[in-house]
Amino acid sequence: MQNEPRPEVSHYTYRVMWSAEDREFVATCAEFPSLSWLAPSQVEALQGLQDLVREVIADMAEQDEQVPQPFAERNYSGKFNLRVGESLHRELAIQAAEDGLSLNQYVLRRLRAA
Repeated sequence: MQNEPRPEVSHYTYRVMWSAEDREFVATCAEFPSLSWLAPSQVEALQGLQDLVREVIADMAEQDEQVPQPFAERNYSGKFNLRVGESLHRELAIQAAEDGLSLNQYVLRRLRAA
C-alpha cells in the first residue's frame, strides 16, 4: 500500500466553526472525525488541521494502513436504502399521494428542504 498515491490534503471535507466553549475556532474533517484543531482565527484553524491531516496520512502510509479517500473523489450511485417503521412509511405514502407525488419524489423534496 505504500506505493499508492496519497490523497491531496486540500481535497478533504473541512468545516471551521466558532467554539463558544473554547473561545476559538475549531476545524474538523469529515473523513477524519477524531481530529480537530483549535486556533484564534478561521484560517489558522484550517491550516493547523490540514497540517495535522498531512502528518496523519504520512503515519498511516508508513504503517501500511488504508488512508481514507476524500468524499469528493468517491463515486456515488445516487441510491441508498432506508428502513423506516411501518407507520412512518404509511404516513409518508399518504402525504406523497396528497401532494400528487411518488413516494420517492416526496422524500427527495423533503430531504432537499432539510
